[in-house]
Amino acid sequence: MSKIAEFKALEAQLAEHIRQLDEMKNDDGLKKEIEFETKLRTLMGEYSVSLPAIIALLDPTARRSTKPVEAKLARKARAVKRYKNPHTGELIETKGGNHKLLKEWKSEHGAQEVESWLQ
Repeated sequence: MSKIAEFKALEAQLAEHIRQLDEMKNDDGLKKEIEFETKLRTLMGEYSVSLPAIIALLDPTARRSTKPVEAKLARKARAVKRYKNPHTGELIETKGGNHKLLKEWKSEHGAQEVESWLQ
């Protein structure tokens, strides 16, 4: 598209937007809304009340939260457990009960016995 054609197209769009803007400026409904918003903001400032507080006052069932949504909290890291076998002197450090050697000890000596080896 040539620059002249582009210019004329933009000029036509601008003229249409100006016409729509003039229509809106003369609309009584818009004038009332602007007046209402101005008065409401004045009252909000006078009484130090925020917009979410007004919404909560007018519609207590509204589910709109004023706090940002928190990300799902990560699970607390497991503590390292140390088991020392008194028979062999072996030491195991593990964060869970799925350790191969720990399972062998529990099957051989019993779970309560092995738990007593916890340091």
